[in-house]
Amino acid sequence: MGEVVLAVGTAKGLFLGRSRDRRNWEWNEQPHFPMQGVYSVAIDRRGGVVPRILVGADSSHWGPSVFHSDDLGATWQEPKQPAVRFPESTGTSLERVWQLQPAGADQPTVVYAGTEPAALFRSEDRGESFSLVESLWKHPQRKDWGAGFGGQGMHTVLVDREDPRQLTVAVSTGGVYRSADGGDSWAPSNTGVEARFQPDRNPEFGQCVHKIAVDAGDPARLYLQNHGGVYRSDDSGGSWIPIDADLPADFGFAIAAHPRRAGTVYVFPLVADYERLPPEHRCRVYRSRDAGESWEPLSEGLPREPHYGVVLRDALCLDDAEPVGVYFGNRNGEVYGSADEGDSWRLLTQHLPAVLCVRAAETG
Repeated sequence: MGEVVLAVGTAKGLFLGRSRDRRNWEWNEQPHFPMQGVYSVAIDRRGGVVPRILVGADSSHWGPSVFHSDDLGATWQEPKQPAVRFPESTGTSLERVWQLQPAGADQPTVVYAGTEPAALFRSEDRGESFSLVESLWKHPQRKDWGAGFGGQGMHTVLVDREDPRQLTVAVSTGGVYRSADGGDSWAPSNTGVEARFQPDRNPEFGQCVHKIAVDAGDPARLYLQNHGGVYRSDDSGGSWIPIDADLPADFGFAIAAHPRRAGTVYVFPLVADYERLPPEHRCRVYRSRDAGESWEPLSEGLPREPHYGVVLRDALCLDDAEPVGVYFGNRNGEVYGSADEGDSWRLLTQHLPAVLCVRAAETG
């Protein structure tokens, strides 16, 4: 196994961990981008041995920006002009970059960004500059999208690994939208997903989707953590079925799928709106190995005393080493990791600012 890099975005900067055994980690003591909220990180390995790390940071003084590093954080570059900005014709300004998503190997320079206000941007130069995908911005339903408690964010961008013209995005609170033509046109894809906070619980759009993940075995199989309800689609989001009957709670923010093993998916459940804390105040990740038909709690090595850490939508991830590593960070500033696919855990670092996102990859 090569070295694994773990990028932890927090409310006050980015922390990078590096390890060759995923048990002993070296961390930078001084955060990158101090006093900036890091809501999105991508580790793009398409350019060679050393990956490009992309960071969406949000300064209360300078505003949001996208930075990149080609030397694992030793130096950082910021474009002279804002990488992501709305055209003047929209009358809109960028508030936050919620998602940075490299496309597949067949599009080696393409990176997508999901933003707040909810919009999709596309880069042709590995994230140094972006342009608005106007077809989605001009969709007639967009003006009626709402905003969750965290804002109106496009937090999920998925590129089909077999057909890069198949795109899926998710918005809180707009729901799931799909494109079959590379982003030229879009249609809502929320059939079966409830919006329990609306008078009509089954609208065409307006669901508060929290995160979507893709199955390793079949790109048409998707998993969705909703604002109430965990769902699976077997037809690329055309329809959804609930898969939360075996979970202690159906609320949560994060969901992540195994990169190689079909049917294996992870969630971190939370008690619903009135509390938004782990069920029974116990720190547990849940894993399914049968595409959500059943779930098992994973807690070996996690805190046994009452625990109140909340895991946000992008703060649960997997690496691609063998066996797969699983990681999560919480708003308590703790980061936990498993080097055996979730069977056992250890505390990797603590006392950080609130963790907003976590990304990991084997770097060679």
